Amino acid sequence: MSRAGTALRVATWAGSAAATALTAHSLLNARHLRRPAVEPPATREVLSVLLPVRDEEERVGPCLSALLDQVAAGAYEVIVYDDASSDRTADVVAAVAAGDARVTLLRGGPLPAGWLGKPHACARLAAAAHGDVLVFVDADVVLAPHALAAGTDLLRATGLDLVCPYPRQVAHTWSERLVQPLLQWSWLTTLPLRAAEVSPRPSLAAANGQFLVVDALAYRRAGGHAAVRTEVLDDIALLRAVKAAGGTGGVADGTDLATCRMYGSWPQLREGYAKSLWSAFGSRPAAAGVAAGLLLAYVLPPLAALGGSRAGAVGYAAGVVGRYAAAERTGGRSVPDAFAHPASVALLVGLLADSWRRHGRGGLQWKGRRLA
Repeated sequence: MSRAGTALRVATWAGSAAATALTAHSLLNARHLRRPAVEPPATREVLSVLLPVRDEEERVGPCLSALLDQVAAGAYEVIVYDDASSDRTADVVAAVAAGDARVTLLRGGPLPAGWLGKPHACARLAAAAHGDVLVFVDADVVLAPHALAAGTDLLRATGLDLVCPYPRQVAHTWSERLVQPLLQWSWLTTLPLRAAEVSPRPSLAAANGQFLVVDALAYRRAGGHAAVRTEVLDDIALLRAVKAAGGTGGVADGTDLATCRMYGSWPQLREGYAKSLWSAFGSRPAAAGVAAGLLLAYVLPPLAALGGSRAGAVGYAAGVVGRYAAAERTGGRSVPDAFAHPASVALLVGLLADSWRRHGRGGLQWKGRRLA
C-alpha cells in the first residue's frame, strides 16, 4: 500500500473513532439534558417578557399572541422594542395587543455608535423591565401556553442564573432540513452539558437567544447587553458575561415549550448563517480546525465506505446514530434525514467558509445594517 493509501486508511480509522466517541457522548448528554416540568407551578415572581423586533410584520403576530396566552405565568409584562422597522411591525403589535395593559411598545431610533442592533434593542428592553426574571424571546418563536411558567420554574429549580430552553426547530425546505438540526446536534455532541453550566471557560458556553430566561440581578451584575454590545452572537456572549461575573447557565430541552422557524428558504438561510457563523469559533485558525475535525469525523468515513472501507462504514453509522438520536430527542425529523448527515456537515463547512469569506471582505449586513 502506498504512503497516501496508508495515510487515508489511518485518517479514516481516526475519523470513525472520533465519530463513535462523540456519538456515545451525545447519547449520554441526551439522558442528562434538563427537562422543564410538564405541569409547572404557578409563577409567583414578576416576569418581564422582552421582545426585540425589526421588520417582523409577518412573524410578530403569532409570537405576541402566544405571549399573551400564557397560563400559570402569574404577573408578567410584555415589552416590545420596535427597532426602527421599515414595515408594519409596530402596527401589527398594536393590533394584536389591542389595548392589553400588559403590553408596552417602545419605538427605537438611530442606532448609537458602538452598538449592534440586537444587543442595543435587548439593552433598551431590559432597562424598561420591572421583573425579577427577564425572558428574551425572538419574533420567530411561538411559545406553548405553559412556556413562561415552565422556563421560570426550570431557572429556579436548577439554581442556574440563565437558562435557554432550546426551541424545536421547524424545517421544511431541503436546506433547512440539512442544516437546522445541526444546532441541537452540535451541543449535544460536543459539550459536557452539566459541567458546562458551571464552567467559566468561554469555550464551554451554549446559549440560544430565541428563548432565554435570566435572573434580573445576575443579568445586571454581568453588565447586561451593554457588556456584549458588539457581539454578533450576543446570546452566547451574554452567558459568558454571566459566568465571568460568577454566575451559571446553559441550555435545556425546550422541545415542548417553543417552536421556531428561523429561515424559509436557501437564500435566507445562507444569509443568516453568513452574518454570524464567522464569529462562532473565535478566530480563522480555530474555525479551520473545527471544519477539519468535522470533515474528518463525518465526511471522510462515509466516502471511504463507498470504496469498501469497513472502518468508514462504522464511522458513517456512528454519525447517523448520533444525528438520529438528537432528532428524536429534540423533535426533529430523524428518518430519512439522519442518513444525509455527511451532506449536512459538508454544507455547514461550506457555510462557515462563506461566512469567513464575506467577513474578510467587510461586507456583512443584516436587515440593512452593517455587521462587520
